[in-house]
Amino acid sequence: MSDLVTGEAVVLDLQTAKLPSRALAIVLDLVVEFAALLLVSLVLSITLIGLDGAALAALLLGLLVFFLVAVPVMVETLSHGRSLGKAALGLRVVRSDGGPVRFRHSLVRGLVGFMELIALTGVPAVIASMVNADGRRLGDVFAGTVVVRERTPGGAAASPLPPVHPHLLQSMGRELVAMDLSAVPEPLWLAVRQLLGRIGQLDRSVALRMATGLADDVADRTGLPVAPGLHPAAYLGAVLTERQRREWSRAQEQWRTAAAAAPVPPHAPAQAHQPTAQDGRPLRVLGVPTAPAPAPAPTPAPAPAAPSFEKPAAPAEPPAGTGFAPPA
Repeated sequence: MSDLVTGEAVVLDLQTAKLPSRALAIVLDLVVEFAALLLVSLVLSITLIGLDGAALAALLLGLLVFFLVAVPVMVETLSHGRSLGKAALGLRVVRSDGGPVRFRHSLVRGLVGFMELIALTGVPAVIASMVNADGRRLGDVFAGTVVVRERTPGGAAASPLPPVHPHLLQSMGRELVAMDLSAVPEPLWLAVRQLLGRIGQLDRSVALRMATGLADDVADRTGLPVAPGLHPAAYLGAVLTERQRREWSRAQEQWRTAAAAAPVPPHAPAQAHQPTAQDGRPLRVLGVPTAPAPAPAPTPAPAPAAPSFEKPAAPAEPPAGTGFAPPA
């Protein structure tokens, strides 16, 4: 077992791969890579038979680097640490904190692995794996990775949690509602969530031991012991579900209070806006009925003038010396 510490300071007990299983996985990978290299080299040597010796040697060197360095790095990066040999044996490469490997980790492992596995015939890798407690070779040491088992031999793919009797959880219902969760610190809730999220990847004994320790801590702070016959992980899941239910109910209550306290603006009847032209006449939009425009108010006609009986005034006399005589 290896104690891997995640970024949230949660210790994960994972079974690390030892030298025999790792060596067999590496042999399977190398067999496939060398077979692909020989096949492509043979095809290219027949196709490009007119090449000189220097060009052919450069081509073979490029194929060697591609199949023995680039291809393993790409496969390990895209598969998150599972090569063909590791997938066949149930192994996986992870970071030292238990997270998935990235391109930089795979690149370091591929470059160092080419030197220690192929150039030096694997002698440094065997010595480093025998000396290291986790069975890590030099590529793992420089890249900060470790090879772990994803499944135990014999195909143990079942869930580490045994079936829970429904009456056990029903009997805890009233006690869960009355439980005081204020004494449980946030780091303990974080550890519970981490365990429940990764419990399917742990061995049964490891999962039981970690769940028992966390369940005892939660029970000491809440006063609700684990019911006899109930798996500690199921107890932790029930308590965590009750906490999430309370948080959701509290959030809904706060939302209702805020909605009730908000002032409601009065709704005034909206008046339809009638588009008009420059001369003031309403425009008619196609497909939309418009209200008839109000008729303009009639302009009153001017009243007839009253008859006048006064004598018109005589025309004015022209000034003397102009020689102008008014008409008769």
